[in-house]
Amino acid sequence: MSASVIPRPAVFREQEGLVPNTIMLLWTSLGWLGSFALMGAHAVVLNVLGVVLCTHSMVLAAYLIHEAAHQSLFATASANRRIGEWLSFIAGGSYASFERIRHMHIRHHRDRVDLATFDGKVLMRRYPLLRRAIEIAEWAYVPAAEILLHLQVIYRPMLVRAQRQHLPRVLAMLLLRGSMLIALALWSVKAIVLYALAYGLLLHVLNFFDAFHHTFDQHFVEPDQPIPAPRPDRSFEMANTYSNLLSARWPWLNVLVLNFCYHNAHHERPSAPWYRLPGLNRSICGDIGQSDSDDAVMPLRELLYTWHRNRVRRVCCDDYGLPGEGRRRADSFIGAHGVSFLTVV
Repeated sequence: MSASVIPRPAVFREQEGLVPNTIMLLWTSLGWLGSFALMGAHAVVLNVLGVVLCTHSMVLAAYLIHEAAHQSLFATASANRRIGEWLSFIAGGSYASFERIRHMHIRHHRDRVDLATFDGKVLMRRYPLLRRAIEIAEWAYVPAAEILLHLQVIYRPMLVRAQRQHLPRVLAMLLLRGSMLIALALWSVKAIVLYALAYGLLLHVLNFFDAFHHTFDQHFVEPDQPIPAPRPDRSFEMANTYSNLLSARWPWLNVLVLNFCYHNAHHERPSAPWYRLPGLNRSICGDIGQSDSDDAVMPLRELLYTWHRNRVRRVCCDDYGLPGEGRRRADSFIGAHGVSFLTVV
């Protein structure tokens, strides 16, 4: 009798994800590592390519963290957690553990609100000079509001007793990342300056897409603190969720942001992997989300305009605004800061 063959356990959650996920993970990891060689090169054209590659690698890393948080990359929770930690390191979000990021993001779906543990607007209102400095920086297209929100993940464990349990990780990451930055600066000061530029571009990209995905209520709570009742229902969730496609005519362009811009489809089925979102969007909504004329889609050109026009107002605005109707409906959509899954912890 021949020995029975024990099937090999699946690596990816879906067999169909083997090729697209492998390509994205390799592009993200190798692209990020290779971008530093380009940014430190002598030729200006290589420096430009390095900044673009570094920025794009970090953008993909952030959205792959989002995939891992929904357990849609690998077959096991432990594998998703491990890759999530590596991707967090690439995206600069490694000061908070992957499980903290995942917990708050899943609550965003479960509670159908925007949740965060820190309200940057309170701090800015307490210190008017800080607010003014951030507003001036935002006017000059420096992503100061998002920088503040990323920095709070580092400094709050040092100052807030309730956050003290996270201090060992923060200190370890400061030592590790600080050592790597010093080594990079000793090799090439230009590379570290261009890395800072790439990181600033990353924050702009993440904020642009996060700012206009929802008109949810925003609550500032501890990680396990319930939101005030009643919880919004399913119809509210879908009526206040929007997609911001890079292109409805050429859907392949949306892969540049891992199809994160198909946000209505994602909230309809959060566990669906990124490569299924365009098809899922069509199956759920018909042609909704495939044309700039659809109410669920905020046209890219209009969002770029309102993102530019409201860049200072958005810093301390409590109201996201509401999309209007018809042409230029995004003009009244102010958008939000502080809703990135990397900074709500």
